[in-house]
Amino acid sequence: MQPPPTCQVVDFKRRGVHVEAAVTAELVVVVARWLDENGYALDTVTGVDWLVSNEMEVVYDFFHPAAFWRVAVRVRLPRAAPGLPTISPVFPGANWHERETHEFFGIVFQGHPDLSPLLLPEDADYHPLRKDYRP
Repeated sequence: MQPPPTCQVVDFKRRGVHVEAAVTAELVVVVARWLDENGYALDTVTGVDWLVSNEMEVVYDFFHPAAFWRVAVRVRLPRAAPGLPTISPVFPGANWHERETHEFFGIVFQGHPDLSPLLLPEDADYHPLRKDYRP
């Protein structure tokens, strides 16, 4: 079970964003839709492997072009089965970023139209940015 969503204003000079939000996988599409409706654009999506705490994290970076605000939305997932809904119907540009995050971290974006590899061979059974990966 994940903790409830939290949102906090942070020091931009130290964090590179103005606001950080920690949300559950179930709320990520709702949050993405709210950001879209309020003028935010998606900048990037990436993953983080928290090996010690046995979790994976998806980090979405959004920006508001008129207000010059940056928001990071973070979703922690169990490392054994990291999965959450895709936000590509809300932000079509997430398609490529989610594919890359899936490819390199093994995070599954449920409902994504095409999670085929961008760079790795089609038959790759590894995720090279996971901290337990050994070539």
